[in-house]
Amino acid sequence: MEATASAKYLRGSAQKARLVIDMIRGKDVNRALAILRFTRKRAADGIEKCMRSAIANANEAAEKANVSIDPDDLWVKSAFVDRGPTKHRRRVRPAPQGRAYREQRHFCHVTILLSNDARPEPKAKPGSEAGRPQDAEAKPAKLAESKRRRRGGAAAAPRAKRVAPKSAPAAKEEPVDTGEKKATKRAKKRSTDKSSDK
Repeated sequence: MEATASAKYLRGSAQKARLVIDMIRGKDVNRALAILRFTRKRAADGIEKCMRSAIANANEAAEKANVSIDPDDLWVKSAFVDRGPTKHRRRVRPAPQGRAYREQRHFCHVTILLSNDARPEPKAKPGSEAGRPQDAEAKPAKLAESKRRRRGGAAAAPRAKRVAPKSAPAAKEEPVDTGEKKATKRAKKRSTDKSSDK
């Protein structure tokens, strides 16, 4: 047996409500209510009310069908959030460079479907045999491929490698000219110039 409940025009954006809905999807009712009670999200209060309404709808539908149902057997079969209208308020917020932004108020619609049918077992991935993970052999190949992959931007620019010059075995090393030798050469040149002038 399945029962649905929807809460319309809940305060807050659909994106923020989906963060809470993702936590309870597939869980049993008691665990989902505990998560909603103790989570620190603003959207959790409205979603908890919707969940309790779905539980009450399931009990009511069971009584009408003259079927006994245990609320503890219910689990969240599906839950989703739709985007509601965005109300443009007449208030404004200050913005940079003397501008002003209009405030927007977001609303969302939450729908929860509960069921007491048997839960489907998680499917085993193809290729997993005897408890061996499927990607055990594929991981090293992916790792090697990601190491070979080049990144864009400055990281892709070629860098000049510093390589020591290869020295030939018969090449002579020329003596390095220090400052003292240069000074003595200059002095000798001056003395020869003076003698040639005379």
